[in-house]
Amino acid sequence: MTTDRPSAPPQAATADRDWWRGAVLYQIYPRSFQDSDGDGIGDLPGITRRLAYVASLGVDGIWLSPFMTSPMKDFGYDISDYRDVDPLFGTLDDFDALVAEAHWLGLKVVIDQVLSHSSDRHPWFVESRQSRDNPKADWYVWADPKPDGTPPTNWLSVFGGSSWEWDSKRRQYYLHNFLASQPDLNFHNPDVRAALLADVRYWLDRGVDGFRLDTANFYFHDRELRDNPPLEAALQSVVMASRNQPYNWQAHIHDKNRPENLIFLKEFRALLDEYPAATSVGEVGERIHGAELMGEYTAGGDKLHMCYAFDFLSGRMPAVADLTGTLRRFEATASDGWACWAFSNHDVERHATRWAENHEDADKVLRLAAGVLLTLRGSVCLYQGEELGLVEADIAYEDLVDPYGINFWPEVKGRDGCRTPMVWEADIANAGFSTGKPWLPVAAEHKERAVDRMEAEPDSLLHFYRAFLRFRRAHPAFAKGRMTFLPSPPAVLAFTREHDGARLVCAFNFDAGATHFDLPGGSVPTALPGHGYSGSANGAQIRLDGFDGFIGGL
Repeated sequence: MTTDRPSAPPQAATADRDWWRGAVLYQIYPRSFQDSDGDGIGDLPGITRRLAYVASLGVDGIWLSPFMTSPMKDFGYDISDYRDVDPLFGTLDDFDALVAEAHWLGLKVVIDQVLSHSSDRHPWFVESRQSRDNPKADWYVWADPKPDGTPPTNWLSVFGGSSWEWDSKRRQYYLHNFLASQPDLNFHNPDVRAALLADVRYWLDRGVDGFRLDTANFYFHDRELRDNPPLEAALQSVVMASRNQPYNWQAHIHDKNRPENLIFLKEFRALLDEYPAATSVGEVGERIHGAELMGEYTAGGDKLHMCYAFDFLSGRMPAVADLTGTLRRFEATASDGWACWAFSNHDVERHATRWAENHEDADKVLRLAAGVLLTLRGSVCLYQGEELGLVEADIAYEDLVDPYGINFWPEVKGRDGCRTPMVWEADIANAGFSTGKPWLPVAAEHKERAVDRMEAEPDSLLHFYRAFLRFRRAHPAFAKGRMTFLPSPPAVLAFTREHDGARLVCAFNFDAGATHFDLPGGSVPTALPGHGYSGSANGAQIRLDGFDGFIGGL
């Protein structure tokens, strides 16, 4: 494994406003990537040390999960200072050094912005809760109790219980869609929006290339504080299959997904448009109507650049019809919108477990998944360790730190299993992550897939990712091209990507058994080399082994 700086920098990045369209971002969870000071927690200097590895994959940039000042009740998603680095992760100088190194290596830097809520230790909230008439009194969502003292509405927290918390000083409830220590900001107040945008500008001026917006569909709440209706029974069964919690029994039409969200998204985009090539990707925390919201939030070129929802971030490997259905629903909502697809991230069980744990040849399934993800129309997020095929780590209850997992254990084990430390070197302490005790245990089952082991195996999944990313970059149709689905057997996903005179055909077999089918119109593809699949073409007929693919030119 090489961690040293290359001898010469790559070609300088240009201010291409469209760089994000089709870009591949590598998500780094800072606590778990690389520890540089032995305290068991990953940090910014550690990330900088490993950026050459990230660049070697062939991705276009990194997405950094939160590193700003925080009491860490939700591990950085509860921010108490939007303009500083938490000492656990380093300093502002460390951040500037990371950005400089990333840019020198040709990598863009996208950072998390958690704007829907702050920590209860943020100075804004400390002031807001002091009285009902102070300058920040209306910066958070406060409401009087019902006459019987109960919360103002029936709204529920994602982390369990009511989303309203009583404050005895103001003698009012405040809204928190997540932990009680994460009060929701009042986006109906233009002063709040202006202050948040000023914090966004601060990071743009420090050289970041874009933002991943946490919970982008949670910004506004219903001014009238109306109760949410129950979710219709048919949809309840869909959602409850993955997360059996009362939160999913409601149709969340008043506490999130509000039409007013578009107000802020347009203000946010106007700010980004002042900079040469800044971009944005919004998280839409929704499974039922996620594709439609993605379309709404990215349509028209005046809101977010990209969005992702949770359609492919939960449950088992989707059937081909379900996958194409999601893509069609997104396209129907916004033909000019843009998605950012992912199969794993820091919030969900890794797809190596969800999709491949019951298959004899798990690596074939994971290679299939990689090819599908990297050829769909849209941009891509790869989560750290995905290129190694890391499975969900099995964390003992006494080692859990995620409040979500602790609250719902054992039926829901939370997010710790996907957040364990990155494995770099199999045979040294803590797999090279830290010289101290890691904040989460290094998964024993991960060590055999450490980077140094995978580097040494020419046919490893890691080398497959590298080769496919090179292949993707060599064919711009994958990043920019139109996508048209082709008729094929039920277990085969087949489509074309077309751009600037080039037309490619892709076919992926989601079944363990071999199959074949004919391209419509007698089209005869020419197999392209370099992607790692073994599917073949005989005239217009494409032949696929189980969990295999074919990519050719037309």
